[in-house]
Amino acid sequence: MLLIKNIGQLVTVGGNKPKSGSEMKEINVIEDAYLVIKEDEIFDFGKSKALKEQNQYDKVIDAQNKVVMPGFIDPHTHLVFGGDRSYEFKMRLRGVPYIDILKNGGGILSTVNETRKSSYQDLLDVSNKRLDRFLSYGVTTVEGKSGYGLDKTTEIKQLEIMKELNEREDIDVVSTFLGAHAVPKEYNKSDQYIDYIIQEVMPEVVENELAEFCDVFCDEGAFSYQESEKLLKAADKMGLKLKIHADEIINTNAAQLAGKLKAVSAEHLLKASREGLNSLRENDVLAVLLPLTAFSLQEEYADAKQMIEMDIPVALATDLNPGSSYSQSIPLLLSLAVMYMDMKPEEAITALTLNAAAALNREEQVGSIQKGKKADLLIIDAPNYNHLFYNFGVNLVEKVYKNGKLVFDNSLENRKF
Repeated sequence: MLLIKNIGQLVTVGGNKPKSGSEMKEINVIEDAYLVIKEDEIFDFGKSKALKEQNQYDKVIDAQNKVVMPGFIDPHTHLVFGGDRSYEFKMRLRGVPYIDILKNGGGILSTVNETRKSSYQDLLDVSNKRLDRFLSYGVTTVEGKSGYGLDKTTEIKQLEIMKELNEREDIDVVSTFLGAHAVPKEYNKSDQYIDYIIQEVMPEVVENELAEFCDVFCDEGAFSYQESEKLLKAADKMGLKLKIHADEIINTNAAQLAGKLKAVSAEHLLKASREGLNSLRENDVLAVLLPLTAFSLQEEYADAKQMIEMDIPVALATDLNPGSSYSQSIPLLLSLAVMYMDMKPEEAITALTLNAAAALNREEQVGSIQKGKKADLLIIDAPNYNHLFYNFGVNLVEKVYKNGKLVFDNSLENRKF
C-alpha cells in the first residue's frame, strides 16, 4: 500500500453522480490529511490525526502540505488529426468569420484532407504526444472524437488509433464516433451523407467496438435538426450512447434534441435558448462547456452561471482541435471559467472532475476521491486549491498518479534545467 501523508488540502469533490446547482460548490476539502492507495484504488483517507501506524505501508510519500485532488477529466477533444491550420488563426484575427472559412474549403474539410493523407503511424505518434501533454496538465481521462475522415477508411483509422492509445498509454481514452462532423466534398447533399454513415460506417464501428458514443455537429454549415435526429436514433438502436455538438454557431434547437433523445451530454451551447436549457434540465443531460473555443473564436462565452442556477450539471473541456481551439491548457481553461463565465472556483473544479466524468459515464469510477474509486490523483504544488485560479495561466501539477502509479513527476528534484 502507498501512503501520501502531510497533505495540506485534500480536495475530495465527493459523490458518484453529477452535481448541479449549489452542489457544484461542495468540493469537500479536508485540511491536514492523508490518503492511502491499495493497488489501483483509493483505500482510505482522512485527517492526519486519524492516521494509523505508518510502518504498515510499502511506500510513503510526503506531500509537504501541498494539495491532493482527483485527476482532471477532459470530456470533449478531437485528439487524432493530421495537418496544421495556423493560417486560419491569422485569418480570424483579420476578421474573417469561421463559417466563411468553412464554406471556402478551410476549417474541418482542410483537416480532413490532411488526416486522410496521414499514415496510421504518423497519426499515432502525433496523438501520443498530445496525450503526453494532457498528462502533464493533470488529465487522467480524455475523450477523443473522430470526424476528420468523413469516409469509412479514415474514420475507422482514427478510432483504431484511439483504441490503441487507450490500451497502451497512461491516460484512459474514451472514443466517440463523430462521422457527422461536416459534409465531405464527395457528397452534394448532407442527407445522403447521413445515410452513408448510418448504413456503411456505423455498423462497422459498432461491430468492432471502436466507440462508446456517437456525436453529431448540429449547427449552421453542418447538419440540420432532422438529420441529426435521424443519425442519433440510428446510433441509439445500434447501442451507442449519444452526444451532440449543440447550438454553437446559431440556435438550431439542438439542445432540445439532446433532451428529447436523452443524450448523455450537449456540448458548446453558446447560442442555446432558454427552452433548450430547460430540455437539458428536465432530461438530465449534462452541459459540456468549452471556454477555450469561445476565447479562440472571440465569441461570447456559454452562460455557465445561468445553467448552474437552472440546476443543469455543467462540465468543462478543452475542445482540443486544429482549428477553433488548438490548446490543451487546463490552466487557461480554469482561468476563463472563473473570470469570464462567472463560475466559482469550486464549481470549475467540480466541472473538470466529477461532472466531466459523468459526461463520459465514468462518474462511479473516477472524478472524485472516494474509497473504491480508481486512484487517479494529482499533487498540486500549492498550499491551497485557490492557487489553481490565483496563479493564473501557470501549470501547478507536480505529480500525476494513474491507477495508483506515478506516471508524471515534475517535482523539483526531477526537473531538468
